[in-house]
Amino acid sequence: MFWVLLLLLAWAAAGTACTRLCLASVRAAAADDTHTLAGRGLTLYEAAFLSGGPARVADLTLVSMARQRRLLLAHTGWATVVDPYGRDEMERSVLGAIGPDGQSRIAPVRTSAAAAESVRVLADRLVAAGLAVPDGARTTVAGAVRQVRSAAVAVLVLAATALLMPTQTQHERALVAVWFTLPLILTMSCLAIARIEVHPYTRWASPAGQHLLSSLTHRADADSDDRTYLTTVAVRGIRAVGEPNLRAAFGHRGPHA
Repeated sequence: MFWVLLLLLAWAAAGTACTRLCLASVRAAAADDTHTLAGRGLTLYEAAFLSGGPARVADLTLVSMARQRRLLLAHTGWATVVDPYGRDEMERSVLGAIGPDGQSRIAPVRTSAAAAESVRVLADRLVAAGLAVPDGARTTVAGAVRQVRSAAVAVLVLAATALLMPTQTQHERALVAVWFTLPLILTMSCLAIARIEVHPYTRWASPAGQHLLSSLTHRADADSDDRTYLTTVAVRGIRAVGEPNLRAAFGHRGPHA
């Protein structure tokens, strides 16, 4: 009856992982429900952060300055300053990342701008408004999902070990398979529920933030001005840039989304 010990280990792994996922999901949902969102709108920077995080904010700033001819972005991956005066904290972060020489490769500029204090302040403001998921909650839920996946694999390995043990009759093997199916069903059910209910919490925007993003996208589709262009870049990223040369400039960037 050594397989019983293996079954206990399978239940322990499955139960611990699923409990952690449930608790993390409840905490993330509670964080979402503690804020008032009436009348809240989104700036372009906020839309960029909720859509793609700090890297998207840096991309939006670079594209915006390039379209205003205050920054030249060459298809070779270099940024050159034309206007050395930033109009807001995001632009000043980009200019500071480029440096006093007025020229730098885009990849390090983007990385530095994404890590700037202005982006952290933006993130904190969105979290306080209930529109962005706190970094800790996002990390906790994602880690819990990974633990449940590992538990499911562990259950399969333990079940295979138990079934391959010698001196078992056919009836005993069937009984072992049935008992190990139960913790496997538990882990797979939790993963299925997490895919439907928890998955939004693993992105930058909370469900409330996603709702505002959806409204912003619908309004942008009805207009055709420069702000609409930048709104599309904020929501969809560099792939929404229409100019081939400008899009090519970001082809030399680092491995960020």
